[in-house]
Amino acid sequence: MTAFHYAFPITDIGTARDFYVGRLGCAEGRSTNHWIDFELFGHQLSAHLGKPAGPACEGSVDGHAVPIPHFGAILPPEEFWRFADRLRQAGIRFLMEPTLRFAGKPGEQATMFFLDPDGNALEFKAFTRADEVFARQA
Repeated sequence: MTAFHYAFPITDIGTARDFYVGRLGCAEGRSTNHWIDFELFGHQLSAHLGKPAGPACEGSVDGHAVPIPHFGAILPPEEFWRFADRLRQAGIRFLMEPTLRFAGKPGEQATMFFLDPDGNALEFKAFTRADEVFARQA
């Protein structure tokens, strides 16, 4: 798998560090007074001081409201549920509690949404069948 890089705005380096390292369990990478990198399931997040816009709109997926934009990772199912438990223990407030969507359909997946302290939306998901990440609905 090739890692991706995603840069996004934050208002405070210390608050971002506390959330991404302390609550999500990311490893901290390089940093300056203006940005900080985190390793998220093998991917590089770069949090830069700026003005977070927060979700611009809300979409609907399988009857659920979802914030747009959002970012996150696709995890193996066992890791998804362990991560969900870690987030609960860390006091994360979910926009969408960890749940199963598209049950019995192509692309069946567990998913959860929450916000970081600056209102950046994150989604993590796990496909029941890994070969259905790009499966089309009938």
